[in-house]
This record gives sequence, C-alpha cells and structure tokens, in this order.
Amino acid sequence: MQKVKYLFFLLMVLPMLGIAQKHKTENIIFISVDGYRWEELFRGMDTSLSNKKQYRNGDSAELRKKYWASSIHERRSKLMPFFWNTIAAQGQLYGNRDLGNEVNVRNNFWFSYPGRAETITGYFDPKINSNGYPDNPNTNVFEFIEKQKGYGGKVATFASWDAVKRIVNRNRNKMPLINPYEKVEGTNLTEAQRLANELQDFIPKYYGEEERWDMNTYAIAKSYILAQHPKMVYIDFGDLDVLAHDGKYDYYLEGALATDQMIASLWNDMQKDPFYKNKTTFVICPDHGRGSGKSWTSHGESAAGSGNTWLAVLGPDTPAIGEVKTKTRIYQDQFAQTMAHLLGFEFKAEHPVGNRVTTVTK
Repeated sequence: MQKVKYLFFLLMVLPMLGIAQKHKTENIIFISVDGYRWEELFRGMDTSLSNKKQYRNGDSAELRKKYWASSIHERRSKLMPFFWNTIAAQGQLYGNRDLGNEVNVRNNFWFSYPGRAETITGYFDPKINSNGYPDNPNTNVFEFIEKQKGYGGKVATFASWDAVKRIVNRNRNKMPLINPYEKVEGTNLTEAQRLANELQDFIPKYYGEEERWDMNTYAIAKSYILAQHPKMVYIDFGDLDVLAHDGKYDYYLEGALATDQMIASLWNDMQKDPFYKNKTTFVICPDHGRGSGKSWTSHGESAAGSGNTWLAVLGPDTPAIGEVKTKTRIYQDQFAQTMAHLLGFEFKAEHPVGNRVTTVTK
C-alpha cells in the first residue's frame, strides 16, 4: 500500500517539477513546407484560383477532374491523401481556422527566414528581419539535442533553400547540412545515396543555385536516413513557395500532392525499419502562410493572413485526435520545445523559449 502511495505521489509531483516523463519517441523528423497555405490543407483546391487562366498552365477541366469534389473532406483528401488518411487517423492536425483552431507565427514579418528561425529556436528575434540576414545568433533545438547523450553526430539537415545554412548556423555548430547542390560525402555511400547525389546535376536549375527541387532534397534525405540512421532530422522543402510566387496554381497543387506523397513514402519506409518503427515522430509545418485572392502569390506584412500557419504531428506519443477542433491558438515558437519534450528533454537556450504544445503528447 505504501508503494502504491509513493508511485501516485511521483506521478503527481514529477510533472510539476518539470521532469520529463519517459516517451516512446527516440527520433524526430521535422519537415518544413515553405509557404504552404492552411486553406489548401484544410479545404483542398480553391476554384477561385484554379478557374483563373492567369494562374494555370494547363486545362482547368483536367485540374478539376483530379482535385475537385463537392465535399471539403473529399477535396482535401484528393490533394493530401497521406495527411487525411493517415495523419488525421493516427495523429493530429492543427490550424483549421474555419473551426476556430488557429496556428500563427509569433513574428510580425511573415516571410521565410524569420519564420524558420522562430520555429527552430522557439524564439521570435525582432532583429531577424530579412531573408538576407547573416548567421542566426540564436541557439536552435537541433544543436541543443545534438549535445545530449546519445544524439552526438546523429542530427542532420537537408534543405532546398540555400539560406537554411545561415538559419541553422552551420558555421557555428558544424552539424551535417546538405544545402542545394551540395552532396553527401563519404567512402561507404549506398547506391541510393550515390544516385541521389548525382541526380541533382541533371535537373535544370530553374530557380538558380539557391533553390534545389524538393524531389532532389527528398532523395538525398531519405537515402541518408535509411543508410545512416540519424536520430533527429530537419528536412526543408521549398517548391510550394517558389511555385506560388510564380503564380502557378496548378503546379502549386501538383507540388502539394507530391509533398504529401514524399512524406508518406518516408514515413512508410521508416516504419519498416526496426531502428525507427514505433519510435519516431514526424512534426510538419510551414514557415509562414500566404495571402488570399490575388495576394495568394505573396506573403509578408502586405499580404493579410500570411501569418496564419498549421501543424501536423504523427508519432507514438501523440494521441490520435485527428483534426483538432478546439477553439484556441498556438504559435510556431512553441514547436521547438514540443520536439525537445517528445525526446524527453527541456530545451534551454540563452534566449527565451516558447512553451510546448501540451496536447501533442499524452
């Protein structure tokens, strides 16, 4: 009886003392989807955009056949089947503003560097006010985790946008980071890794040296993960933002489906690997939103609504709530602490860190 009382005491007191309880999650895959709107994720194809010829390269009838349905639930499942058939069934999706569930960036700039920096550091630094900002002076959750027992040399980043090396501050932490047109190096690379390295040389650099197509980033990241078994990974996708800036809504939709399917393939293959199976959590979000109507191609202070974002979480410690319908608001500066907590740590830095999203864990 005395032991039962003591156990009950521990269960009550440990959370109040801030001591992390044991989770099943041993690995985190964090995926940033640059500038992907909550509107498409939760509503599916927007006909007010797809019907306008200036936003299409192809035929509207074909686009409608592929992505349209009268029901929002069917429409969004056509566009993002993994999100709505797997994450919604087994994990959590935040940010459907039609239900009053809101996710926002904390920063007031609403573009890429500040958004990514806030998300990975858990802190909105008002000095970070341009995409050309130099190396991020603030500690991020990846370098914090890399210093914890069992994670040294087990944290890696794969990016489609060149600026990520400054956002993560590779010059400071020297952690593995494969930026556009860089290659994974080593003498014992797998055939898949060598092929992923090679393929990026054969696809036109449509957006110059600073942007790599997400399929290349995905191939390099996935082949590395399955071969090297890192325990914390940051994958930074960029296609959807650049396609939207170009005003190509049909390509934007195709890119959304491709992103969904790349994430699905990575999740499914990792769940076949004993190193990752039932021990890995995926955390997925954008770095900012976009405007609506004719402002959908833009973001930033001039495009109202582009501070509106979303969050998806899938893993063994996350209750299967699905689409979160609670009328509340969370912020991107909470995601870094949430990831640390899933791994059993409290993220501490020289700057303030946002509180974790408590509903992500049991």
